[in-house]
Amino acid sequence: MKVMKFGGTSLANWQRFRAAADIVVQSAKNESTAVVLSAPATVTNGLIEMVNVAVDGGDYQSVLAKVEQVFNALYGDAASVLSAAQNEYLANKLQQQLQFWRNKLAGMSLLNECPEGVEAAVLVGGEKLSSALMVEVMKAENYSADLFEPESLLVGYGPCLESAVDIEASKLRFNQLDLAAAHVWVMPGFTAGDSDGKIVTLGRNGSDYSAAVLSACLQASCCEIWTDVDGVYNTDPRVVSDAKLLSQLSYQEAMEVSYFGAKVLHPKTVVPIAQYHIPCYIRNTLNPEAVGTLVSNAPDETGLNVKAISNLDDQTMFDVSGPGMKGMVGMASRTLGAISRSGVSVSLITQSSSEYSISFCVATEDAIKAKYALEQEFELELKSELLEPIEMRHQLAIVSLIGDGMRTHQGVAAKFFQALAQATVNIVAIAQGSSERSISAVVEQRKTKHAISACHQSFFDVQHYLDVFLVGCGNVGAGLLEQIKQQCEMLKEQHIVVRVCGIANSKQMLLDAQGIDLARWQGLFADSEQAADIEAMLLWAKDQQLLNPVFVDCTSSEHVSDQYLAIMNAGLHVVTPNKKANTRDMDYYRSLRQTALKQRRQFLYETTVGAGLPVIDNLKKLLFAGDKLLRFNGILSGSLSYIFGMLDEGMTLSQATSIARDKCFTEPDPRDDLSGMDVARKVLILAREVGMELELSDIHVESVLPSTFDAAGDVETFMSNLPNADAVIAARIEAAKATGKVLRYVGQIDDEGCKVKIAEVDARDPLYSVKGGENALAFYSRYYQPIPFVLRGYGAGTDVTAAGAFADILRTLNWTREVGA
Repeated sequence: MKVMKFGGTSLANWQRFRAAADIVVQSAKNESTAVVLSAPATVTNGLIEMVNVAVDGGDYQSVLAKVEQVFNALYGDAASVLSAAQNEYLANKLQQQLQFWRNKLAGMSLLNECPEGVEAAVLVGGEKLSSALMVEVMKAENYSADLFEPESLLVGYGPCLESAVDIEASKLRFNQLDLAAAHVWVMPGFTAGDSDGKIVTLGRNGSDYSAAVLSACLQASCCEIWTDVDGVYNTDPRVVSDAKLLSQLSYQEAMEVSYFGAKVLHPKTVVPIAQYHIPCYIRNTLNPEAVGTLVSNAPDETGLNVKAISNLDDQTMFDVSGPGMKGMVGMASRTLGAISRSGVSVSLITQSSSEYSISFCVATEDAIKAKYALEQEFELELKSELLEPIEMRHQLAIVSLIGDGMRTHQGVAAKFFQALAQATVNIVAIAQGSSERSISAVVEQRKTKHAISACHQSFFDVQHYLDVFLVGCGNVGAGLLEQIKQQCEMLKEQHIVVRVCGIANSKQMLLDAQGIDLARWQGLFADSEQAADIEAMLLWAKDQQLLNPVFVDCTSSEHVSDQYLAIMNAGLHVVTPNKKANTRDMDYYRSLRQTALKQRRQFLYETTVGAGLPVIDNLKKLLFAGDKLLRFNGILSGSLSYIFGMLDEGMTLSQATSIARDKCFTEPDPRDDLSGMDVARKVLILAREVGMELELSDIHVESVLPSTFDAAGDVETFMSNLPNADAVIAARIEAAKATGKVLRYVGQIDDEGCKVKIAEVDARDPLYSVKGGENALAFYSRYYQPIPFVLRGYGAGTDVTAAGAFADILRTLNWTREVGA
């Protein structure tokens, strides 16, 4: 015989009830079947509310009316598939139950109290009415059907509203039944009877427990628990969107998963099926074709060392410590004994090897009771200061890795702790059982989502997320968003998902934790009414508990770059083409690196020197390999590379600058390029990378513009006056050409310091042929001389800069994988 259990959501309305009945019919075609039913969804909660309202002297009739409405609708919709006699029988059954409820509620209201035995009899009414309907539906399907009465068959013991079942005693009662008298047996869940035959209830998840107990009593071929999910997932799908369905669990794994917070299974349910070796399937009423999750002692075929990541929230940790703990036999026993006598369950225990302290977790709702028990037990020790005052730490959660394969697989604990560290989750305490089937860490509850997401990415082959917050959506920012959109499908094939969760400019911002639709971001952004506020953005990002958030600064704003410390302290990586931060004072420069190291965040700025060229990365690799920079020559401005190339071809400075501006090669105000300060900042960044402690004021800067030229006024005034500088520049070009040289605007680092200037270079110089917007950097080092190490490529334009920033964003993922590996 097979046992099947259907929960309240599977019975919430006639459509779902009918689906459950169809599943029973399919089972009954192959073998006799026993069915355990819950009350329809909302009914049990309604009955509890009804009791409370009656005891308080309130209007319980309105609550009862809602419960009655559920059954009127359910029975009414079922009427079409039943005979007139069946409908009359069910109507009488419903009226009898309603009258029973009214009588009991009237007594409660009169006495302002409700004995537990009466409450139990009231609460199980929903299950009785569900079961009565299922029996009649089975009869309508031409199957013989009858009821198991749990109050006379299941022997309950313990608290009236939280009873357990004596399975061996119950089996003796079932053995006296003629099971062949019906092909389908139906039993109300949640219900048992005490030694006097009075109704008791089986507590939370009581119907699942009823099914497990019934399976044991009948020695069933299997137990199927039908819910509204496809089975047991490796973690909570509400926390991790790509949680994976588990095809099988051992009984021991199921017990660990159920204890540490899995909602589909309850520890009470697992005990009987494990004790009597009953295979148990967790399946979905709304998707009956899905195979679900099998809980059994069958050999594991999943190949997974870690099966699941569970969490137990709302925990309080106690710390019992003091000199009186050291060497005192029985202190642990007294501690746990006091907790046990107070009726509080301990979730986790850990003790220091010095014997100075013992720590344990209990449910926060039991914390006051536990503290009182400890203070009573150790009253003398506390007064004499042999023990320190009992400490409680609230708002904690227990995150656990679970899997039988952990026993034979090395490095699981290390990987677990690395994943938590990568997610900046502080571990309060650690515990591992001798079976090595689970390892648990106590963490702050606000970091639970972070911890689970990090562990899920580390232990399961799933998507790795990069959550981008872009500030500055002009040319480079918009180009970056377009590149992310174009590459998203290719990256998904590599299990990488880039979600743009925030876009901001100086006026407004748009936030979406699931990722902004990049196909229509301009419209969404234009419609956003949220004012730009980086501090508010960081608080929002923190609340979302994103695992790998990346702040991308595509502005040239000093106001934004001044906030990088706060951004990294908030847990975000920083990627920036903005040169302002790296060229501020040395104190700020050092603070950026110290904060990145302390917060385990990446500060990446590859595009600040060579746009899309990997300048910083290659320079760092040379230095890490023991090389030393002797001198540097480079063309570091794509816009000036273009302008000086046009000068080679006979164009005047004003003409070349105007064309470069029209092509967006220069800044909106070309003076920013022609002044040489942009190149000076790049030279300063390079100099600092090789260890030179310089300020921007230490860089000698020669402007492209002659010293006699008046560059005042707005941009249009400047551009109209620029031809006045043409003659001076033309004269320098001719002088250089007379000696076989060309003019290039270069940055230099040597023993004399750093300078930015117009230089004359001949054909032997690597910079001679660099023009048209290209950058070229020649590093003369201990390893690379007399021929330098040269990097050359386009250094101006939206696409190459955006591509460089995109590459830096992806580098934060490499860091994540490396740390979490």
